[in-house]
Amino acid sequence: MTTSIDLKEFVFDRVLDENALAHTLAVLGTLPSSTTPFEPLRAIVRFERTALSATVASQLSSGILESTKQIGSTDIYSWFFAWLHKRDDFPDVKIYVICPATEVHIRKYTKQDVLMVRESPALYQSIVKPYILAFDPARTQWVQDILTGTAEASNILNASPDFLILPDMKWDTTNVSTLYLLALYTHSDVHCMRDLRKKPHLGMLKKLQRDAWRVVQDKWGIGRGGVRMYIHYQPSYYHFHVHIVHTGHVGLNGMAVGQAHLLDDIISLLELDPDDGSSILERMTFTYGLGTEHGLYKPMAAALAEVHDNVD
Repeated sequence: MTTSIDLKEFVFDRVLDENALAHTLAVLGTLPSSTTPFEPLRAIVRFERTALSATVASQLSSGILESTKQIGSTDIYSWFFAWLHKRDDFPDVKIYVICPATEVHIRKYTKQDVLMVRESPALYQSIVKPYILAFDPARTQWVQDILTGTAEASNILNASPDFLILPDMKWDTTNVSTLYLLALYTHSDVHCMRDLRKKPHLGMLKKLQRDAWRVVQDKWGIGRGGVRMYIHYQPSYYHFHVHIVHTGHVGLNGMAVGQAHLLDDIISLLELDPDDGSSILERMTFTYGLGTEHGLYKPMAAALAEVHDNVD
């Protein structure tokens, strides 16, 4: 389902976050409601500078630059500000809109401090698993829309009984060096990485990996070592998925140590498991970062503080 939004009607409230490294800005405001005209909907608008294509360099002499301003020079070095001509195939920014935005969305996109936590199997069972099972299904409705074919059907790059591969919304779909694909698991038995088991899932993960390699090779000529495939823990939503990202796309927050786990490593761990019994992923203690606005932050921080008090 496609929603028509006129960004000129956006009413700014406040800045949620700005990231100079990622060239992003997230702001909160409102947009008009089509059903209740006098009750505007809260909306998050996130701006992201699009990556420069390599074709820019070859077009410098053909007028791609609208204007330049030299701001300094020394010896053999000079630096400029520059403005590019407007082109349909080369947008300046990509904009993401979440509307209506819930309090959960607002917390997620708000700048926050991060606490590194150690999640033991016991803490997973007592705190994290109940949180996952209570996760509002409405927050993954967009996933169900893709899986049922009511959304993004034309964007599917590979379909199998176990997963779909398609471009992630964070990719501009034009610059191959920032390629970002998503593999969505088609079943509901895996919420997160801890649910993976050798017997039912190892073969599926290996096939996903092979299919992803084939897709990027056939469509963009990217060799087998040209993409990273990884799983987030904690993920931003609890429907199992795998990220497929060009190795040249660096600096993403989602690739941070303590959140991204390489698919190769997960496959290797599962291969060490016996065919039956609990998975190594179920038995491991994981260390990861939790933002202060995350729903798990308060209970995990309290539980870990209690553990530290007992140790002291």
